[in-house]
Amino acid sequence: MNLRDFIERDASVCGGEPVFRGTRVTLRTVLASLADGDTIEQVVASFPTLNEQQVRAAIAFAAASVQEDLPLPELPAVS
Repeated sequence: MNLRDFIERDASVCGGEPVFRGTRVTLRTVLASLADGDTIEQVVASFPTLNEQQVRAAIAFAAASVQEDLPLPELPAVS
């Protein structure tokens, strides 16, 4: 999945926050809805300009961001 097909950042749209291509729905808003426990179907119902594939792209973006941004705890030494 190429996230750039779904998510874009443009300084003239929503202050440059990442949004779903062709919409004004921010990535942050969708991730917050998912974090609050909304299902993909509920997110799509709340934001009719989005589809399931775009919401899945938000999840993929979050997963990729965690891998890049969060330090991993050190593994315990094996004796």
